[in-house]
Amino acid sequence: MRSMMFVMTALAVIGLAVWAYRENYRTQHVIDETEEIQREIGTARARLAVLRAEWAYLNRPDRLRDLAELNYNSLQLLPLRAEQFGRVDQVVYPQQELQFDLDGAVMVSSDGAGQ
Repeated sequence: MRSMMFVMTALAVIGLAVWAYRENYRTQHVIDETEEIQREIGTARARLAVLRAEWAYLNRPDRLRDLAELNYNSLQLLPLRAEQFGRVDQVVYPQQELQFDLDGAVMVSSDGAGQ
């Protein structure tokens, strides 16, 4: 009986060692994947910063003004005038009545009764 307990204990220790060994390698693999994803995120952020800088450079008002003047005839642009803009009171908003479904609503009061 005693030898059977030793064998069972040895098998349990071997089984736990194999499990710990596999978990260790799985954990290392996940850590490697996480580090790779972090590197990719860093690279993407760097590319995004470059793209934002390029966008800001290309959208400088003086550059756009020069491009508009160079391509004035081919684009058939018209100069902006104040009359081309409307006022807020000229905007027509649709008239809608709000419909609320109050089935299952909970009454809430601020009279302090719930304290």
